[in-house]
This record gives sequence, C-alpha cells and structure tokens, in this order.
Amino acid sequence: MNIQKRVIACVDQSAYADTVTDHAAWAAQRLNAPLELLHVIDRHPETAQSKDHSGAIGPDAQAALLTQLSNADEAVVRAAREQGRLFLNRLRERALAAGVAVVDVRQRLGHLDETLHELQAEARLVVMGRKGMSAAKSESGLGGNVERVVRALDRPILAVAEGSFKAPERLLMAFDGQSATRKGVEMVAASPLFRGMSVKLVMAGGSQADAAAQMQWATELLQAGGLQVDSEIVSGEPLPAIQAAVVREKADWLLMGAYTHSPLRNLFKPSRTNGLLASVGVPTLLLR
Repeated sequence: MNIQKRVIACVDQSAYADTVTDHAAWAAQRLNAPLELLHVIDRHPETAQSKDHSGAIGPDAQAALLTQLSNADEAVVRAAREQGRLFLNRLRERALAAGVAVVDVRQRLGHLDETLHELQAEARLVVMGRKGMSAAKSESGLGGNVERVVRALDRPILAVAEGSFKAPERLLMAFDGQSATRKGVEMVAASPLFRGMSVKLVMAGGSQADAAAQMQWATELLQAGGLQVDSEIVSGEPLPAIQAAVVREKADWLLMGAYTHSPLRNLFKPSRTNGLLASVGVPTLLLR
C-alpha cells in the first residue's frame, strides 16, 4: 500500500502552537502534501493527580484505593482528550484558512518521540516548536523534546522559534561536508520547498583539505536545482561563526546537521546543536 507522505505538525497548548501550524501549513502547500496536526498527551507518573500510597494499607482498602486512583486518572485523561480535541479543531480551521487542502488531526497518549518514531514512514517533514508546554517556564531557549525527537527520526525536522510566521526567502546552510549536510544539499536542490529561495552556504573553520572541493560540489548541485547560491568559508569556531552568519546574511531559515555525537559525549562537552538552537532566533531545519 502506498502511503502519501505528509507534513506532521507537533502541537501542544503552548505559545508555539500557532506558529508551528503556520509554518507547517506553508510547507504543506509548497510540497503539495497533506498536513497532519499531532497532539500527544504526555503521561508521566509525576503528573498524576494523586500519589499512590496503596502499599501502606490493608488489602481491601488497597484495592479500593487503586480503583479510585484509576478512575481519577481516567477522568483526567478524558478531560485532556476533550480539551485537546477543541484545541486541534481550532488549529485545523487556522490551517484550512491558510489554504491547505487536506488537514487531518491525530491525538495520542504517550511520548512525542516514540509516537513520531512509529509514524515516521508517513512523514515528509516534521515541524515542532523549540519549547513545549512542559518547558514554557524554563529559562533555557530549548525544551527537552527537540533532541529526543531528532535522535529518534531519520526525517528532516523544522524547529521553529516563538513568533509570527514569515515566508522564508533566504536560507543559510551550515555545510561541513559530512553525510548529514551533503544529504541536506541534495534535498534542498530537489525539493519544491526551497524553490525560489536564495541559499548562502557557510563552512566554518574550513580545516578540511578538500573544503574548497566540497563547497564547489554543493554550489554546483544547488545551482543545477535552479537556486541562487553564494558560498563562503569562514574562520573561527563553528558555533559563533554560524551565529554571526545568520545575523549578517539576514537569514530566514537555518539548515544544519544535528546531534552527530552520542548523548554521552554531551555530558562532557556542550552540544553544538543545542547551543545554536538556543541562540539563533530563526526556524532551523535539522538533519541527521
């Protein structure tokens, strides 16, 4: 059975919901693909309405209490599902008003990364906010779901910042010649999502012996795809160099490889991906 690939917008009841929907609606139209609004109700033991002290009482009372707790949890889930249904219907109307032909909604109980891993065969692009409801009060510019989702999928993921939607015209690609960003070049050259954009290729450091040849390969492939391309090899550490290039080039979107190292390494050295996502205020397309 052929599955029509779709744009999946991951939404929760946070300040990011509208901008995620707007970015996903724009992408769905550019790709001529259906849009699905996905709301995952995250169920954690620590968010339960009551604490289970059933082990400290007698058998009969324990059974009664467990039933009571189960009923209370079911009521909470039912309320969350109904609230989510109304929330999704509002976003669906927003996407239809933006011109998307087909907008579906899906609500699941579980964890976002696991749900998306199950659905990734249906996904052409995943769009999500950089922070969700659970991280809304955090001082960090990045929620915990982004890294988990990117590591769980082999699909491009657009992580959007809070704010109003603007149709992108200038794409900045952090190109390092590695497999993820080479795949990104091939995707940008072939995809209608980027048609009509200007592309700035930036390689930070340029320490590779074949840096110039890598940049030439990428430039020629993008030009063959009908894109206007400018390339530059800049000195300095990649993180500040890319941050500066986004500002200097007035980029609307950033594309980069993401989480190329294991999570264990991040215990000893901060993640470059997280550093960029937390500090760059433009939508960022992440590839692994």
